[in-house]
Amino acid sequence: MTKQRLGPSELAVGRLSYGCMRIAGTWNPREIDEPRRQAAFAALDAALDAGYTLFDHADIYCAGGCESLFGEWLSTRPGVRERIVIATKCGIRFSGDPHPDSPHRYDFSAEHILRSCDASLSRLQVDSIDVYQLHRPDLLMNPSEIAGAFAELKAAGKVKWFGVSNFLPSFVSALQAFLPDPLIVNQVEIHLGRLDCLIDGTLDQCLQRRITPLAWSPLGGGWLGEGRTIGWGDHQAPHRRALLVELDRIAVRIGVSRTVIALSWLLKHPSGIVPIVGSVRPEAIRDAALADEVELDRDDWYHLLTAARGRALP
Repeated sequence: MTKQRLGPSELAVGRLSYGCMRIAGTWNPREIDEPRRQAAFAALDAALDAGYTLFDHADIYCAGGCESLFGEWLSTRPGVRERIVIATKCGIRFSGDPHPDSPHRYDFSAEHILRSCDASLSRLQVDSIDVYQLHRPDLLMNPSEIAGAFAELKAAGKVKWFGVSNFLPSFVSALQAFLPDPLIVNQVEIHLGRLDCLIDGTLDQCLQRRITPLAWSPLGGGWLGEGRTIGWGDHQAPHRRALLVELDRIAVRIGVSRTVIALSWLLKHPSGIVPIVGSVRPEAIRDAALADEVELDRDDWYHLLTAARGRALP
């Protein structure tokens, strides 16, 4: 897979990354049994063999179970750690944590960041995290407090680089003003069914600051991929059917899957979007990697944009 630099750092990654959110096959860590463990290992092996080098995590995925599975997998594959980039996230706290009446919320306090990082390091069975991200904007975030936590983690060698997830440009700017090192990623939802980042300044800021956009759910939760004839939401069905028809038209002409075309559309953007592939099926993981070999021309890209908008450009 073609390599690119991740932001201004020296971290080299493939043009697609692998998302580990679903490798446990459940959101309940108590349900991780041997068949699920073997399925997770098969998915991770397929991703590694297909050339994915950035592996995306978060502490909330299966309540840490996905990180633990990845740590087990990594411990049985000598030499792999040096070939990959590990990213994970913190900041989301579910209701009942730590008290029964605690609400679902976001927490960027220094205490929570530091404690969460240590827990992720333990589950992943690594000495350092390559990219540590704040998961969703905490409206009570204190940039100077976050900067102190980041400095402590970097000085201890626990984290190499930092990033954010689901941040609007204003949040990125507010936080970056207090940080000595650049934020190198912003993980956002962007796909042909979700175009906000193209017009809300997110991708413009990524270009300006050399922040790499990581695209979560690049297939819209699956409806843009293979085997689907209609997207989520019955009221949008005619619109989304038209988009799938256009994807299929281009895919047939080029000789690849609809999935590959949907991912290639993201790869075309000059901000260097890195789609996060989340399938746990080895054949789908391998197929998605083919997007790295397809370069859409401008006509195809705009045909898809127009279909995604459901109306002509002004």
